[in-house]
Amino acid sequence: MLSSSPFLPTFLLLLSLPILFLFAPRILSPRQVPISLPDELDDLALFQNASSESSYHKTWSQSHLSSSSSAYPSSKFRLGATNPKSKIAFLFLTNSNLHFAPLWERFFGEKSHHLYNIYVHADPTVKIDNPKGVFQDRFIPSKVTQRSSPTLISAARRLLATALLDDSANAYFAVISQHCIPLHSFKYVYHTLLDPKLPKLGQFREFKYRSFIEILSNESTLWDRYNARGENVMLPEVPFDEFRVGSQFFILTRRHALLVVKERRLWRKFKLPCLRVESCYPEEHYFPTLLSMEDPNGCTHYTLTRVNWTESVNGHPHTYRPPEVSPALIYKLRQLNSTSEYLFARKFSPDCLDPLLEIADSVILKD
Repeated sequence: MLSSSPFLPTFLLLLSLPILFLFAPRILSPRQVPISLPDELDDLALFQNASSESSYHKTWSQSHLSSSSSAYPSSKFRLGATNPKSKIAFLFLTNSNLHFAPLWERFFGEKSHHLYNIYVHADPTVKIDNPKGVFQDRFIPSKVTQRSSPTLISAARRLLATALLDDSANAYFAVISQHCIPLHSFKYVYHTLLDPKLPKLGQFREFKYRSFIEILSNESTLWDRYNARGENVMLPEVPFDEFRVGSQFFILTRRHALLVVKERRLWRKFKLPCLRVESCYPEEHYFPTLLSMEDPNGCTHYTLTRVNWTESVNGHPHTYRPPEVSPALIYKLRQLNSTSEYLFARKFSPDCLDPLLEIADSVILKD
């Protein structure tokens, strides 16, 4: 009988090989976390509140704060009512413990507390410790994040919106990784971004300031990244000649932060799932493309976060280890062929904390 023929298994195997080659990439690729409708609606409510004209000075009502998942900034976040001096909002995006919290604690110091705010978006599916000190109770309501998915765009927008609503004095918004370290003192960073003679917030002329975000149009992988969701899927909202790539860690002015949380049109394309995950880095595409299309002259087109891509592995940059940490490394990482030095650097392994603390006061925070 045919079923007992020794040729049947071989025939079935040969028949299945083309099918296997066709569907294996999708089967073996990491499953992307979808953005659910409740999450989308929840974010939309937050973004609409943050983008309203009155968000500069409006405090959310207690009745809204008492609502369940939509209650983003609680009363402990409303810090800007009594101090109108311009601040920098540090937005930490993490899916692990903030291993370098002790170093950042030294960076912020005790005298600069009225010049900055901290916000942390931590993946709720991962157990993350709440550090003491300046990071304590600075965690915002967060949602799941996953590499190569639009969830990282949503997380960054969530941070921006929360910071916009929280404090009208927030003038610059710096997105920071848990693997980032400071390369200078807080005083140096503040004076680099904000003129120390800056007038009070009511007289703040933000058009003088630009966002520090990498915007690239000549990368060799640009076409593959553009078609990661399928060929020409990005049309008509995003023509290929307007598609840009860049770093996911950037520093935005308040007007650009508002632009990002107001945006709806491009998001409809960038939130689509990718078919080719190896070319899909939505958070590195959405922000550079949006700002390039809307206000290219308002951006520097370079980032102030130093990353070493010369030894990248699977899309990850070089990770510095303890034997590499030295004053010479810090001085090298600071160097930037522009009007300013790099302010931050990544990517450092958690066990670099002790050697970094050893040179913190004498090198890193000494300008």
